[in-house]
Amino acid sequence: MAKISSLITLALCAATQLLAQPQPGQPRQPLPNMQLIAESLGVQCEYCHSAAPKKDIARQMIAMTREINARVDAATPRESANSAARVDCVTCHRGVPVPKPLAEIVAQTTVKEGVAAAITQYRDLRTKYYGRAAYDFGENTLISVSQRIANSRPNDAIELMKLNTELFPTSSQSWAALAYAYTRKVDDTSAIAALQKAVELDPTNSVARGQLEQLQSYHRR
Repeated sequence: MAKISSLITLALCAATQLLAQPQPGQPRQPLPNMQLIAESLGVQCEYCHSAAPKKDIARQMIAMTREINARVDAATPRESANSAARVDCVTCHRGVPVPKPLAEIVAQTTVKEGVAAAITQYRDLRTKYYGRAAYDFGENTLISVSQRIANSRPNDAIELMKLNTELFPTSSQSWAALAYAYTRKVDDTSAIAALQKAVELDPTNSVARGQLEQLQSYHRR
């Protein structure tokens, strides 16, 4: 899937000039703005033109946005037509060539290359894109990855949550997720310490409080 997304990205800029050549029996469509496409993907035009363009894929992607907008127009009452949302390249790409959610990127790298590589990748992306709309660097992104892999890869989940508690030291949810990862490797001592921190940060976190009381009652050693 990532390979197909990359091919689509490579094709977008170069394909715009081809849209000036309509298929037999089809009306000529206005050309999309190549510079706008490049900006939407966070690239320069040579990013696409330096490789062989995938013309058919690009045509289909640009045609897809037109079709979506046509459907939006058709479904929008006339009095609201001017306020209807428009779909463009930036809607999905938001300044990055391959528009994947950050949680998916981190999870895939963790599984394929290891958690150290995933953490390095996360830090690099955060340095480059933090404060922009490209990725969600909120506390819940790494929490979701940790919870997804905690049962099968508890050590990796622990390392991701250590990173999250570094970036969000006052996040009760992050400390609770760290505790859960510790329980997956039967390290109740570390889990209890993390849950105590979670409750200290947010005394109203009833889930963390309940888990703490439960763990303390049958502390496995």
